[in-house]
Amino acid sequence: MRRTSIAVLCAVASAVASPASAWWDEGHMQIAYLAYKRLDAAVKDRVDALLKLNPDYAAGTAGAPDAETARTYAFVHAATWADDIKTKRYSYRRDVATEPTAGRNIGYADHDQHAYWHFKDIEFSPDGTTPTPSDPVDLVSQLKLMIAAMPPSSGASDDVRSYDLVWTIHLVGDAHQPLHAVSRFTHEIPKGDAGGNAESVVPATGETLPLHAYWDRVFGGYSTPYGAVADADAKDGHASVSVDPSAAQVLDPEVWVQESADLAKRFAYAPPIGPGKEPAMLTRDYETETRNTARSRAALAAARLANLLNSALR
Repeated sequence: MRRTSIAVLCAVASAVASPASAWWDEGHMQIAYLAYKRLDAAVKDRVDALLKLNPDYAAGTAGAPDAETARTYAFVHAATWADDIKTKRYSYRRDVATEPTAGRNIGYADHDQHAYWHFKDIEFSPDGTTPTPSDPVDLVSQLKLMIAAMPPSSGASDDVRSYDLVWTIHLVGDAHQPLHAVSRFTHEIPKGDAGGNAESVVPATGETLPLHAYWDRVFGGYSTPYGAVADADAKDGHASVSVDPSAAQVLDPEVWVQESADLAKRFAYAPPIGPGKEPAMLTRDYETETRNTARSRAALAAARLANLLNSALR
């Protein structure tokens, strides 16, 4: 989830029963499930051992009918933990990217929310407006740090490696959401739109919501591991989307985010999205392109997450 104003939160809350985050719960869980199916057997064992150190492991596996399903549910549920810690029941501190502790990697002793880890603002302006510099710590810088710490040979403790695994499951999904990679600056929005949070859209369903939230909710809102698994396996779910094997081997977060930024410029900000905050009435073509782009990015995220973990934990 990106930086969000009170007004934006209210708009999202009125649009769905439970405000969630990037790709929202359903999207993140589906990506995790498809990645888990691609993991090597030995890597699944190492992943499960690390996930048992996560404080929400028991909640994630509740209701699983057998041990093997519980392992799957734990991985799927872990995909939402980095967003869950921003809710009131965790009492994690809302910190900022300019603090000395912003880029630390200390494991579950860290009770900061690190909301700025969820995105990287690649600034652009279609009309020559001067962009504001982006945060010094972001999705790419932190994800690279965590990926490096995950292999057993890194010397990091299992507590840190578990924390990094859970964050990585989530952040790989974030990196493939186009509006987690950009901030657009225009004369009408001179301070930047924080990845589409400043613009409003009206889809065919009739409600008004932020552009960013419209892209986030493509796969639905709150879900359970059981529901996400069922949806991903459905005939028209993510499992039916083909992935270029060569693209799936690209494991550089910097590349992922640049791809997302390019797609945002090409599709997310395409007409009828205007340069300002006036709500845009979305066309059928725009909504179709959003769904197709989102499904392709989610499927690719799942393949890359699996390849990343197979490489790091083999």
